[in-house]
Amino acid sequence: MELVELEKDIYEEFVLNNKYKSHFLQSHVWGEFSKLEKRLNPYYLGLKNNNKIVATALLLEKKLPLGYSYFYSPRGFVLDFNDKEILTTFTKKIIEYIKSKKAIFLKIDPDIIKNRYDYLDNEVLVDNVDCIFDNIISCGFKHLGFTKNFETMQPRYTFRIDLKQDIDSIFDHFSKSTKQRIKKAEKLGCEVIIGSEADIDTFYHLMTLTEERKDFVSYSKKYYETQYKLLNKKNMATLFLGKVNTTKILNNLEIELKEVEKEIEKIDKSNLSKSSKSKLNNLNNKLEKIKNDISKYTKYKNEYGEEIVLNAHMIINYGNKAWVLYAGNNNILTESNANYLTYYEHIKHFKEKGIEIYDQFGTIGDLSKDNPRLGLHEFKKKFGGDYVEFLGEFDYIIKPFMYFVFTKLIPFYRKIVRKKGRREISNEVNRNK
Repeated sequence: MELVELEKDIYEEFVLNNKYKSHFLQSHVWGEFSKLEKRLNPYYLGLKNNNKIVATALLLEKKLPLGYSYFYSPRGFVLDFNDKEILTTFTKKIIEYIKSKKAIFLKIDPDIIKNRYDYLDNEVLVDNVDCIFDNIISCGFKHLGFTKNFETMQPRYTFRIDLKQDIDSIFDHFSKSTKQRIKKAEKLGCEVIIGSEADIDTFYHLMTLTEERKDFVSYSKKYYETQYKLLNKKNMATLFLGKVNTTKILNNLEIELKEVEKEIEKIDKSNLSKSSKSKLNNLNNKLEKIKNDISKYTKYKNEYGEEIVLNAHMIINYGNKAWVLYAGNNNILTESNANYLTYYEHIKHFKEKGIEIYDQFGTIGDLSKDNPRLGLHEFKKKFGGDYVEFLGEFDYIIKPFMYFVFTKLIPFYRKIVRKKGRREISNEVNRNK
């Protein structure tokens, strides 16, 4: 067997059509993007057996001080992990290849499922996972543990919806509250459209709002622009925008107001029975709510205009899968439930395109009540997907001492420096009070 560097078309054909492990993070274009925005050097490698490609890997090289580097194959390798001979040979030849580039270690995190539970929390049998785990370890990799949150390069847990089901079954698996919210958004006149490059500004704005609210740091506008341009050119990136039209909502509210007023007029106020009193009370409450909504949406229209984009989701599709990579949401009009409708619309969109697996791209394994990410988990669970746990990360350590320095000592030092910096800033603020 021979390790070779592959041309773009040959590499992409194998990865895109691979029946074992097709993933957008192993695509050729992801290597291009990583070079432009992540400053990583991509290598597209393949293993040939009798001139036939049997395995490939996108390796991303991160340059380190003193001429060292480490390599990462995101969601790689692309091969049959049950085939121990191919896995062992491919690993051996890749290690030989990266040793010449002063590699300290190689990281992989294949999207191999360890455990799966359906939307009713019933366990779904996963075949051969123990055998695959042993095969990887036997190649010399070190497993980094079954982490529970977002400590790894890629999420170790996610929710996946099987889009091979009919759309009625998919909708039926949504939680009761999710179904109600989608119907409310539809009734309110919320609309979901597919955006374009011109909408990246709006998308970025909503991502920054989400960052502030959820206390996480995302990427620059240029990062998103480059990613969208490159992937959309390959028909891999779709931008969905969920919006409300304040004029339409106000028109509907005015119609509803008149209908309620007519209902109130029909009631004989001179001789009210107990049931009539109850009905009148309910109608008056409804009337008051409609008036409050009219006042609220009038204010929003005056402040934000006729159309307000509330949600912007970037979905990546590749092979038979689609991933919800980013979801930016406004912090106003959340009661419109436009976010729920946006999710439902892109689920329907990708089902119609023939995509088979819809991946929510990340949740947690620690489901304790004090976990700050529990709300994210519960939200994604409402869409009825399978709860999936992957095997996790594996490192092949080439230079043990330098591995310890770059993965333990330097991060520890940086942590101390950051803490010291925060203390100094805090002391400076206190002195100037």
